[in-house]
Amino acid sequence: MKLANLRKSGHAPSLFASFLYFDVSFMIWVILGALGVYITKDFGLSPSQKGLIVAIPILGGSFFRLVLGVLTDRIGPKKTSIIGMVVTMVPLLWGWLFGTTLTELYFIGILLGVAGASFAAALPMASRWYPPHLQGLAMGIAGAGNSGTLFATLFGPRLAEQIGWHNVLGVALIPLAIVFIIFVLIAKDAPSQPAPKPLKEYFNVFKQKDALYFCLLYSVTFGGFVGLSSFLSIFFVDQYDLSRVRAGDFVTLCVAAGSFFRPVGGYIADKIGGVRLLTFLFIGVALTMLGVSQLPSIAFVTIFLFVGMMCLGMGNGAVFQLVPQRFQEEIGMVTGIVGAAGGIGGFFIPNILGTLREITGTYATGFLVYAGIGVLALLVLIIAQMSWKKTWAPKETSVKA
Repeated sequence: MKLANLRKSGHAPSLFASFLYFDVSFMIWVILGALGVYITKDFGLSPSQKGLIVAIPILGGSFFRLVLGVLTDRIGPKKTSIIGMVVTMVPLLWGWLFGTTLTELYFIGILLGVAGASFAAALPMASRWYPPHLQGLAMGIAGAGNSGTLFATLFGPRLAEQIGWHNVLGVALIPLAIVFIIFVLIAKDAPSQPAPKPLKEYFNVFKQKDALYFCLLYSVTFGGFVGLSSFLSIFFVDQYDLSRVRAGDFVTLCVAAGSFFRPVGGYIADKIGGVRLLTFLFIGVALTMLGVSQLPSIAFVTIFLFVGMMCLGMGNGAVFQLVPQRFQEEIGMVTGIVGAAGGIGGFFIPNILGTLREITGTYATGFLVYAGIGVLALLVLIIAQMSWKKTWAPKETSVKA
C-alpha cells in the first residue's frame, strides 16, 4: 500500500534521479577511503595520517553541504545538483592526471567534498514531491544512494590492482557523466519549491534547539556510517592482515548493510515513530561497537560490523523521517546543516581510530570510544524527546516513545 501511494502521489523520475545523483556522488565521495590502502602505501603514512587522509573528503562535504543547502533553497535542487556534478569532475581530473604530492591529495580530498554535499540537494528534491506520511520511505529511497559506497569499495581496489589508483579516479568520471545526462533529462523540481529568502533567515535555523538535536543524532548515525566506510579497509589490512582486495570485499559486505537498510529504517520509522526506532538502534550501535573493540576473529568482527552498520544505516533513515516534518519550509538548508553535522562526525571517526591506534597500539580503544558515543547519542535522544513532547507534536507517529 505504501509503495502504491508513493507511485501515485509523487514524481517517480525525480525520485529516481535523486537516487542516481546521490549514489554516484557518494561513490566518488568515499573513493579515497576505498583506495586508502594503496594511497597510504605510496606515501608511507602513519596510522594517524591514514585516518586524516580518508577523512578529509568527509570534512569537505560538511562545508559544501551548507553551500549546496542554501543554493537548493534559492535556485532549486535541480540546478544545484547540476552545479555539484560539474564541480565534482574537477578533483577526479586532478587526481587522475596529477595528484603526486600529499598537498595535492589534501586539496583533491577537500574538493571531493562537493560530491558528499549532494545530500543537500538530492534529498530535498525527493522530499518536496511527497506528503508527510510518505517522507520516511521517499527520503529512504533517495538516501539509499549511499549504496554508492559499495561500488567504491568493491571495484575500487580491484581496478587499482590492474590500472593504479590514479587511473581509478579517471574511470570514475564515466558513471558521473552518465548520471549527469540522465539527471538533466528526467529530474524536475517540485511545484512546492519555496520562494527564496534573505540569507540571514536561513541561518536562523541555527537558533532552534531541534536543529541541534538532529545534528547531534545524525553525526553519530551518518558520521559512523561514512567514517567507518572510509576507514574499514585500512582496519582490515592492519588488524587482520587481509589482502587489499579481500579487505575491500569485507568492507563492501558491511557497507551493504548500512546502505540497503536505510530505506527500511525510514519505512519502520513511518510505522512506529522515528524516536522509538532510534532508541533501539543506538543501543544496537553501542553493543556492536563494544563487540568490535574486543577484536575477535575475522568472522565475528564482520558480524558485529555488519549489524552495527545496519543500525547506523537504519538510523540515517529514521533521523530523516523526522527532519522534514519539523522543518518543512527550510528543508534544503536544514538538510545541509544536519548533513554537515553527519560529515563532521564522519571526519572524527577515522581520526579517532587512527590516532588512538598510534597512541595505544591497538584499534580496540577507538572502537570502545565509539561504543560510548552510541550511549551518549541515546541520552541525547531521550533529552530531545522530552523537549519534543512539550513543543512539537506532529500528527504522524514520528515522536512516539
